[in-house]
Amino acid sequence: MKIIIAGNLGFIGPSVTAQFRSTFPDAELVGFDIGYFAHSLSNAARLPEVRLDRQVFGDIRKFPEALLEGADAVVDLAAISNDPMGKQFEEVTMEVNYRAAVRLAEMCKRNGVGHFVYASSCSMYGEASEYPKKEDDGLNPLTAYARSKVAAEKELGPLAGDGFTVTCLRFATACGFTPRIRLDLVLNDFVAGALVNKEIGILSDGTPWRPMINTKDMARAFEWGVLRDPSNGGDFLAINTGCNEWNNQIKPLAEAVASQIPGASVSTNPDAVPDKRSYRVNFDLYKKLAPDHQPLCDLESTIAEIKAGLEAMAFSDPDFRNSQFIRLKVLARHLENGLLNDNLEWIR
Repeated sequence: MKIIIAGNLGFIGPSVTAQFRSTFPDAELVGFDIGYFAHSLSNAARLPEVRLDRQVFGDIRKFPEALLEGADAVVDLAAISNDPMGKQFEEVTMEVNYRAAVRLAEMCKRNGVGHFVYASSCSMYGEASEYPKKEDDGLNPLTAYARSKVAAEKELGPLAGDGFTVTCLRFATACGFTPRIRLDLVLNDFVAGALVNKEIGILSDGTPWRPMINTKDMARAFEWGVLRDPSNGGDFLAINTGCNEWNNQIKPLAEAVASQIPGASVSTNPDAVPDKRSYRVNFDLYKKLAPDHQPLCDLESTIAEIKAGLEAMAFSDPDFRNSQFIRLKVLARHLENGLLNDNLEWIR
């Protein structure tokens, strides 16, 4: 079996690589990544990519079709991956997250790749309603990132069939500690702030909803996508990926962090403009179709995991929101240093 993991040098990629090497010990695992964040390591005892058979550096917008020879599955993690980056680089976001993903899927089908697994997002549901969103509910993407995921799903669907299985995993918000930690994700940010500043400052009134999922459970979901038979969900499947127990409002999430870090306080901003990026999600279909790949991590263990990981790397930077663990700051420094052009392509 040959599996290509596109976008493997980010926050989630190391977890996927570890999971795949464990589950598919004899598989040929190939990583493909542009390398924006390859250097943003967090106390890694070794490069996570040593588990791969091959690491290829390249731009997903110019994916080399020859790399697909003999591939059985492609996992597409490559993305401009959060709302601040999407706002600043909207056209690049659409090109990477949407158009490049569709082109890659087209190449996969043309080359006989059986499975294409796409990292989609629950953020496409937009503003919360009175009930958790199901897969057939209307979509209301509020950001460039969410719009890119909606557009990709729309064009990936018609490609499925004739031996080509497409699975779009609409993930809850990622969290957890990995060898390339991100601190621009809500739970990770809360733990970091509590540790070094003894304060969790919520920019909103704390009422918005966010479903969460640990990267280890995301990796298990990608495994399921690679293995999924089309009789289980169809040739094309877009599915909410997470669990109902992990639907959280922001303030209780912060309070759960503070309960594990002595001396940490929680503050809200009741005068803030309402954050419309608020959504609860129904994960019943994932529980039904993937009973052996359900999330194993819970909120308390994930907070403890992040805390232990940061403490092990002697994390003590009160200005961490300007560090290499904030993705937009990394891209900004690449641009300032003349390493990237405005289209986020490396300057050779």
